[in-house]
Amino acid sequence: MATAIEKTLVLDMKMSEVFEWSDDDTIVRDALWNHYMEANAHNTDQTVAAMKPYLKMSNADVKEKAEALLK
Repeated sequence: MATAIEKTLVLDMKMSEVFEWSDDDTIVRDALWNHYMEANAHNTDQTVAAMKPYLKMSNADVKEKAEALLK
């Protein structure tokens, strides 16, 4: 159980807590969701599919991929 919480920690932090370049208080999970919703023309099913892999990623991978998409 602790492993699952640790794996999603970055997803549950504010953008400003994870990235030095951000002053945004949006949670990383929400920022990614918003990004994919815009990219998928607000198609919820496609956004859910795009977000699913983040739940299995390490914190380092989440941070790397989020930074590439959101910076």
